[in-house]
Amino acid sequence: MSGDGAGNDRRAASPAGRFAELARLTPARIALGRAGASLPTREVLRFGLAHAQARDAVHTPFQPAGVVAGLAALGLETVLVESAARSRADYLRRPDLGRSLSSESLSVLEAARGRADLAIVVADGLSSTAVHQNAVALIAALLPFLQRQRLALAPVVIAAQARVALGDEIAQALGARAVAVLIGERPGLSSPDSLGAYLTFGPRPGLTDASRNCISNIRPGGLDAATAAFKLAWLIDQAFRRSLTGVALKDESEAAFEATAAARAAVAAGPVSGEGADDPLAPATPPAR
Repeated sequence: MSGDGAGNDRRAASPAGRFAELARLTPARIALGRAGASLPTREVLRFGLAHAQARDAVHTPFQPAGVVAGLAALGLETVLVESAARSRADYLRRPDLGRSLSSESLSVLEAARGRADLAIVVADGLSSTAVHQNAVALIAALLPFLQRQRLALAPVVIAAQARVALGDEIAQALGARAVAVLIGERPGLSSPDSLGAYLTFGPRPGLTDASRNCISNIRPGGLDAATAAFKLAWLIDQAFRRSLTGVALKDESEAAFEATAAARAAVAAGPVSGEGADDPLAPATPPAR
């Protein structure tokens, strides 16, 4: 064995070498090294940048126009609403205000009330960056599944200064049987662009997170839009079959994804038409209303 090869083997076998291998596989802060008793300057600067990106994600103003345009290109009608929080400062200091609609927005939604199976809410939450970058892509990947499930959709609601629970009041005002809230998650130091999806069956004000199913870390560096759409579609299908969500509904979508060739093809190919007997997300009859 050459000297260089032996040296590489020793580095790989050392604790520092093993951590370096892991560091190449994750954005988590491991194997940072040290300079004396402190972190190396490059790591201090990287941390400062990540912290600034996380703060920017929270405070960057929500720009719903881009989301509206993206959804219009998908053929979806949208309604803009806002919570009872009148400013970003109010929203951050008073989480309760973000869980209630403003009186004006409630009137707008009640005027649009109909008979819908599912309401989709796009909410800024704690990262407008996540919404700007990921919400339209997720909905685009989700639509083919919802079409095969033959679900009646309410207009997509785009909500500013919103918390997850705002979806309950929105769905109740629209007369929807279930609600999926796509919301910017609290930024981490490696993920300022993470989108969350919260599904609630039988939404009404006063429910807790125990009544919801959550899919987290939806972003290019985490759970990609196609896979997240399959997981969300599976949960939606099971929610309507069982009339429940939350702690009583366990996410077993991975087994369905691995076992069903048609589902794998749908995720790989994107929008598809038609339905097959082996498609777990295509019910034999429309959901009861």
